[in-house]
Amino acid sequence: MATPKELHQPACEGHIAGRLEIICGPMFSGKSEELIRRLRRAIIAKQRVMTFKHALDNRFSFDCVASHAGDKIDAQAIDTPERILQFVQKGGADVIGIDEVQFFPNSIVYVIDELINSGKRVIAAGLDLDFRGIPFGPMPTLLTIADDVMKLKAICSVCGKDAAFSQRLIDGKPAKYNDPIILIGAQESYQARCRTCYEIDQLPPVKQKYSWLHSL
Repeated sequence: MATPKELHQPACEGHIAGRLEIICGPMFSGKSEELIRRLRRAIIAKQRVMTFKHALDNRFSFDCVASHAGDKIDAQAIDTPERILQFVQKGGADVIGIDEVQFFPNSIVYVIDELINSGKRVIAAGLDLDFRGIPFGPMPTLLTIADDVMKLKAICSVCGKDAAFSQRLIDGKPAKYNDPIILIGAQESYQARCRTCYEIDQLPPVKQKYSWLHSL
């Protein structure tokens, strides 16, 4: 697997590089729906497709990626990024879809880089911000190295404007800043909110909000 120093080394002559497409936004913005749409187009084009999701995401089914609108596509649930390489090397694929990519550790960046450097098209969907409004996991780095980024908006459940935040609710009230970062849920636990209607009991410290910058 590629190490940080090896990322983005010049390709050898005749090497066919792949591409990385990122679909991001808050909950209920249609990220999984767009991911499924792109993967189905690849299947229609007779390309070999493999789809992965984090094993934490068992909201609708363990063996498929499903959108809130009801669209589904078969997927392999995994818990470590390296498993993606194992499946791709064993089965072969031209297009790799990854849903809920924000749940994976930062090593997913190296796995994706290895895939695109080997000529694969990688389409990854995930939350760009966690419920606290902080950049989520590996998403900041993935957004910067992507060939194409689609940032989707949801509809604010309070005022109806464009929403970019995922409002977590506990017993109908806004979650506390220090609550666990990951809580799997849907309409019973989350709402889409605009910046004005979004609520949190404290603003994140700037150094924590952008802590990922310290590693650059």
